[in-house]
Amino acid sequence: MEPLTMFIVVRKDLAKKLQWPTGSVMTQACHAATAILHMTREDENTKEYLNDLDSMHKVVLETKNEGSLEKLEQVLETHNVPFKKWIEQPENIPTALATAPLRSRSPEVLEAFKKCCSLYR
Repeated sequence: MEPLTMFIVVRKDLAKKLQWPTGSVMTQACHAATAILHMTREDENTKEYLNDLDSMHKVVLETKNEGSLEKLEQVLETHNVPFKKWIEQPENIPTALATAPLRSRSPEVLEAFKKCCSLYR
């Protein structure tokens, strides 16, 4: 069986173009991941994911900018994939998103991840 996996996507332009420090960018990923786990804490997949803390699977991805983050968000919404987009305050800047733990993804969702994201570097 495929393991439950969280997908965490961070805007690369925060570091490259806007020159946010690496720690600040990573904090955005943490905010999004923590928020979606809290939001889905009653879902069976989340309960199972949190039941084995030493075997968590996460994939951290980067996306080019706010526009590509929005495109991914639209695909996830269309396919009913639970996620949280983190909007940093007080700046009101969308910075990252994280999915709830997923076991399987539709071909359309996989294609969106491939089209909008790459592994974070």
